[in-house]
Amino acid sequence: MGLNILYCAALEGLEAKEVEAEISFTKALPSFQITGLAGNAIQESKQRVQSSLLANGFKFPPLKITVNLSPSDLPKQGSFYDLSIALLIALYGHFNEQEDNDEKTWFAFGELGLDGRVKDTPAIYPLLFSLLSKHKNQQSFFLLPKSAEGFYSKIPHLKAYYIDTLQEGIEILKNPPPLSPSYEELPFLSEEILGEKYYFSTDFPLDFKDIIGQERAKRAAMIAACGFHNILFEGSAGSGKSMIASRIPYILPPLKGQEILKMASHTLQISPFRAFRNPHNSATKAAILGSAVAQNVKPGEITLAHLGVLFFDELPHFPKTILESLREPLQNHYFTISRLHAKITCPTDFLFVGAMNPCPCGNLLSISKECRCNQKEINAYKNKISEPFWDRLDMFVQMQEGLQEKSIMTSKEMQKQVLEAFKFQKQRGQDCFNARLEGEELAEFCCLGDEVKNVLELAIERFGISLRQKHKILCVARSIADLAQSKHITKEHLLESLSFRKV
Repeated sequence: MGLNILYCAALEGLEAKEVEAEISFTKALPSFQITGLAGNAIQESKQRVQSSLLANGFKFPPLKITVNLSPSDLPKQGSFYDLSIALLIALYGHFNEQEDNDEKTWFAFGELGLDGRVKDTPAIYPLLFSLLSKHKNQQSFFLLPKSAEGFYSKIPHLKAYYIDTLQEGIEILKNPPPLSPSYEELPFLSEEILGEKYYFSTDFPLDFKDIIGQERAKRAAMIAACGFHNILFEGSAGSGKSMIASRIPYILPPLKGQEILKMASHTLQISPFRAFRNPHNSATKAAILGSAVAQNVKPGEITLAHLGVLFFDELPHFPKTILESLREPLQNHYFTISRLHAKITCPTDFLFVGAMNPCPCGNLLSISKECRCNQKEINAYKNKISEPFWDRLDMFVQMQEGLQEKSIMTSKEMQKQVLEAFKFQKQRGQDCFNARLEGEELAEFCCLGDEVKNVLELAIERFGISLRQKHKILCVARSIADLAQSKHITKEHLLESLSFRKV
């Protein structure tokens, strides 16, 4: 009896955990078993593996074959275990004779066709990215489907052999050829800032130039994009709230290569555009926040919007329980899902954009239509949004009414201003966006002169501004100053910031 080992992986929460696939052949009635909390897709792999091996001329010995996926207490799902199981059977005993291979750690991912073809699955990329984020796996070797080579080759430190068939994988493991570098740079425009590359695109499927008027709202959108400030637009139906929100992702600051690859774990698409999530107000709480059953985690909209934009249209129509649950991720930029058998922390660093009507009928601010709501209905509508939730919003904008000229400001011009402000932030030694400034960083980058301090203190006294609101006013003023390439926050910057507070 002998034993061989290959590696695969399984998700534990949102992180990949190594799975050791080991095999034994024992004298007993011929059978084929897979143990180690293997799900239905893995149990069904026995038929795919057997057919693939027979198609490649392998003859099953009259022995009991046992494949164990360790750790055995970790639930495992997915069809990408096919390749490692088939290779273990085909190469049983071979590794013991190859000392060179004993020193290497081999991972194999891929679903098998009945004829031995190796196929890609959507579950492989998140596992690869998570494994390679751990430094100990950067010296490992991977066998991967060739059909996804263009996708996987963007991952740094990935030492991979790409194969079309099971037979190719067998030949590589028997006699590994020299590995040629396959890493490809991201094919996007980039800007190097302090030795770090940041990627962006100058394609604008949705352009701000299409919006008629609303100059103040567009100015607010650019400030929000510059500092990642949460923003709420209030206005009548058809005033352009959703149009502005859907164009914000295209003017946001550029992304690091690692951030683009991280977003691809959810989108399965490598793109320089930040995520834009727009759930309907009928979405369930689990769909918005995420869910977990045992180790099986389903990320919610707030996790899928990480590093991008989360847009809630018709904000007051979302259930109050969902809005109140958003307070923690909006404040702390992470959310913890706690269940009996799982406690998973998900990143939620997104820019929140909300849109709402001024009243239930939507005509309160209209100059051409009459509002049909009484004051009680208006108060009940607005009271659906609690004061603590309002406190999490950095900016509030009321849309303009009446005939307005078409904007001459384009998304390209707005993106350029945001990019210059982003470079200005980085060059002064700031690591985070302005909306995330706290403690010593807030005091360092948002220091005020005596005249500006007096204006702020007067506003605090007159409008009853809380400490959290004061913090947000300073951060928005810092973004306005960055757009003006100003080292210090001036009185004009502070007054404009105060104009975006809800009174």
